[in-house]
Amino acid sequence: MKATNFLVDSKEKFRIKDCPTTPDDKLSKEEGEKRTAGNIEEMINLQDVFYASQKYSLLLIFQALDAAGKDGTIKHVMSGLNPQGTEVHSFKQPSTEEISHDYLWRAHEKLPERGMIGIFNRSYYEDVLVVRVHNLLNNILYPDVIHNDDIWQKRFRQINDFEKYLHENGTIILKFFLNISKEEQARRFIKRIDDKSKNWKFSEGDIKEREHWDDYQKAFQETLAVTSTKTSPWYVIPADKKWYARLAVSEIIVNKLKELKLTYPQVSKEQLLKLQAYKKMLEDK
Repeated sequence: MKATNFLVDSKEKFRIKDCPTTPDDKLSKEEGEKRTAGNIEEMINLQDVFYASQKYSLLLIFQALDAAGKDGTIKHVMSGLNPQGTEVHSFKQPSTEEISHDYLWRAHEKLPERGMIGIFNRSYYEDVLVVRVHNLLNNILYPDVIHNDDIWQKRFRQINDFEKYLHENGTIILKFFLNISKEEQARRFIKRIDDKSKNWKFSEGDIKEREHWDDYQKAFQETLAVTSTKTSPWYVIPADKKWYARLAVSEIIVNKLKELKLTYPQVSKEQLLKLQAYKKMLEDK
């Protein structure tokens, strides 16, 4: 499995319909889950150094259609991380206060500090996806100049500039689109209906959103193509098999953390001498 297999790296050639929703290799579920477990163990060690170094922050963004498995992927892949160095934020319908600010405001204030891993379950990308599909701009009192034909191209540019700014200030960004097929989404919805313990996860809104499937595919295709950059890449992850999606995401994160080649902070000779003195004081007691 190579991360580049999932990377969106060509605006002109990228077609979301060409991206697989199921694994195209012969890896078994058993082997995949074993590798994922190994990645999680490795991630625990890498996070410890990442947190101690305080040099970078890591922002992981997850976007997908309903039932693609964002919550499960985040919960499973990040299960072993130290909560002290990890923050998860879910972006739902904006509040009145959030709508009163620019659309990046609510995300900006939740960005991870250096040494922290921040996870966005949905993100500011909702403002070029669901807002676009449902034409929600008309519900907000924006200046007239904002309501024009090139609003989405402007927002793509603003997002690229925003992510460039973050990168230049030490935030590493990895963006994951969990790519589920329409057929698999239907199967998962039916499972939620059949399983009483999962009834609460299904709503009428799920069906209404499904009616906009083609519109969402079109919106995701343009968004991913335009906003996948060298420093803030998008990865389209096959999500029909949950175990495979978790493996792919975990490997991409681990590989990125390893690329940083971080080490624990070095202690000066003076500090080492003090540590030995403190140790002696503790032993004498």
